[in-house]
Amino acid sequence: MDIQLKKKKGLRKKHLPYVAAGAMLVVFVGWVIFGDHSSTLKIDSRGISRGEARLDLFNDFVRVNGQVQPITVVQLSPEEGGIVQEKVVEEGAQVRRGDVIVRLSNSALDLQILSAEAELAEKQNFLRNTQVAMEQDRLNNQNEKLQLQLETTRKQRAFRQQETLFGEDLIAREDYLQAKEDYDLAIEKHALIMERLRQDSIYRSIQVDVMEDNLDNMRRNVILIRQRKEHLDIRSQIDGELGLLDIVLGQNVSPGQKIGQINDLSDYKVEALIDEHYIDRVRAGLAATFERQGASYGLTVRKVYPEVRDGQFRTDFVFTGERPDNIRSGQTYYINLELGQPTESIIIPKGTFFQNTGGNWIFVIDPDGRRAYRRQIRIGRQNPQYYEVLEGLQEGEKVIVSSYESYKDNQVLILD
Repeated sequence: MDIQLKKKKGLRKKHLPYVAAGAMLVVFVGWVIFGDHSSTLKIDSRGISRGEARLDLFNDFVRVNGQVQPITVVQLSPEEGGIVQEKVVEEGAQVRRGDVIVRLSNSALDLQILSAEAELAEKQNFLRNTQVAMEQDRLNNQNEKLQLQLETTRKQRAFRQQETLFGEDLIAREDYLQAKEDYDLAIEKHALIMERLRQDSIYRSIQVDVMEDNLDNMRRNVILIRQRKEHLDIRSQIDGELGLLDIVLGQNVSPGQKIGQINDLSDYKVEALIDEHYIDRVRAGLAATFERQGASYGLTVRKVYPEVRDGQFRTDFVFTGERPDNIRSGQTYYINLELGQPTESIIIPKGTFFQNTGGNWIFVIDPDGRRAYRRQIRIGRQNPQYYEVLEGLQEGEKVIVSSYESYKDNQVLILD
């Protein structure tokens, strides 16, 4: 007889696919809920540079390259143009105020001087002739005045005689009236002549004064032209060193053209170009220092030029104490310019990560050193050694400060 077999309990083969699918679903749900979804990149930890965030004094300074220059530079420019005849002094020579540096010639100026002198002589002769003529006119007028006075006196005497005779009825009335009319006419003519003589005197005086003024102006003009001749000798305006003389013999030099410079070596200054990032913080009076031959020297900002060229602005420094030995124009000093007082801050070493992040974020290494996570930070000031971190880092945390060019889009780095 047949034996009835009992059905086995438990998992059968046909159920395995369902069980596997359920397990995978559980794993997926767990990954969704508890997993880390950040983009990760595995890197070689030996190729990175690390730094530590620490609480310390942040020295707010910037390092710039400065070049030694004379304290004052005076430009050589001729007041009069001409042809270079002689270079009296060569570049690098010591000169004193008033020394002739270059001699020029100007034939047109020579002709102008001769013309002005000839015109002056002509005007002087004309003035003398005019004065002689005026003196002759004055004498003639005086003679005319005397003649008129004599005539008036005679007319007056004749009138008095006729008046007496007429009063005694010894002459006719007509004779008396003619004598009176002649005398009255003589008086009126005398008054007119006197007024004319007075006006002529005033006119002659004004004319002579005008001519004298013109003559004085011409004399001054001749003096000025002769002085222009003296300006053909280009002289040093200060005591110093002839630093540049950019001319050759026979060259035609224009008035005001820069042909050289005199360096005042009584003192020196240091010129530096500073990044425009600091233009709002650099001002006159800021202190600076530099090292030279094992000694430290002090500077102060004398002048800040507001113009920015090629992302930099110019600043002049002057010494506040001793000068280095054998200081020379053109030497380069590496200057530490103090922008503010030291303050206690969280600082991290400077690194190339800043070029990739702009200081807005950084990779922070976890305590076990196996991973680094991207974190937002805020960087404030900086000096040649450190960044000041205002937000995002705590004292003792480790960060990656080398370049992020290869993994700047990742959120997590696995340090192998």
